[in-house]
Amino acid sequence: MKTSLFIALLVTASAATLSANAQMYQWKDSAGRTVISDTPPPGSAKSVKSVAGTQPAPAAASTEKPAEAAKTTAEKDMEFKKRQQDAKDKADKDAKEQAATAEKKENCERARRNLSALESNQPLSQLDENGQPKAMDNSQRGQEMERARKVVADSCK
Repeated sequence: MKTSLFIALLVTASAATLSANAQMYQWKDSAGRTVISDTPPPGSAKSVKSVAGTQPAPAAASTEKPAEAAKTTAEKDMEFKKRQQDAKDKADKDAKEQAATAEKKENCERARRNLSALESNQPLSQLDENGQPKAMDNSQRGQEMERARKVVADSCK
């Protein structure tokens, strides 16, 4: 009988100790509703108080990160517009880079065709001051080939 009485007292003492250590928390969630729970509130809770009479666990001890303060609709709208503008700027920059690359490639090809025509030794002509065609002599062809080689070197890097 003594052992059963001892076990009963031990179980009762254990239950009393466990219930005394239980922590209850009350806080307002992000929607403004009051929440009462035995688990610590998330970091985004507005105000926290202990219902069981003991101090609530410090927020740093919780495993969750404290959430940023709730943003107003205007702040969210500004962030959205900024993201949209950044995306537009990036798309414009990419389009300009693609156009510049395509133009550089086209200029390179044009310069190579011009040099090839000059090196082919076929008769070529230039327009004079009056807009009339004038046949190129060998010195003019040599000068034009040098200029064309420089253009190819610059355009086809």
